[in-house]
Amino acid sequence: MTAPRRALIVIDVQQEYFEGLLPIQYPAREESVGRIREAIDAAAHAAAPIVLVQHELPAGAPVFASGSANFRNHPDVAAHEGKAAKRISKQFGSVFAGTDLDAWLRDQGIDTITLVGYMTNNCVLSSAVDAEPRGFTVEVLSDATGAIDLANEAGRASARQVHETLMVLLHSNWAAVADTDTWTAALQAGEPLGKSNLVTSAAQGRNVL
Repeated sequence: MTAPRRALIVIDVQQEYFEGLLPIQYPAREESVGRIREAIDAAAHAAAPIVLVQHELPAGAPVFASGSANFRNHPDVAAHEGKAAKRISKQFGSVFAGTDLDAWLRDQGIDTITLVGYMTNNCVLSSAVDAEPRGFTVEVLSDATGAIDLANEAGRASARQVHETLMVLLHSNWAAVADTDTWTAALQAGEPLGKSNLVTSAAQGRNVL
């Protein structure tokens, strides 16, 4: 079995999700950012490339405004900016859209990306889905990501409901989902994470629900 060639993609761990209009609500943001910090440390120790991504909108935008205090990375991530092999500014949900990340990963020989950061219900989800046609294997760390409560004309869902549902959804098709400790052990051992598939998930769903 060939060992995965991993890169850790740290998505939008910015002050907007702590001090701004989009506070992460589940898992608890101080807990999830702690797990993100642990993942960064583990990746650095294993010499796996770390990519730091920040969402950036024009100055004066209500969220992620360029140059604003809430555009900055959370201090726990900012402290590790020197460990980043690459930094990216993006304007769309997917880390691939409008960036050179795809080409950079291929140049580095990366075949597996591990996603941590925010939000589960937007940039993590869209990045995982976008990776599929590009041929990358995707991992998502369930305790190092986070969601927000949502309500609109279509209905409402709590952050916990959103996050837990999307972890099941991702693991059924687009990503191997695991907690940070499980991923760290796999990283150190040079092993892939286990992943389900849509047919198996559907069959198990019929038996459980």
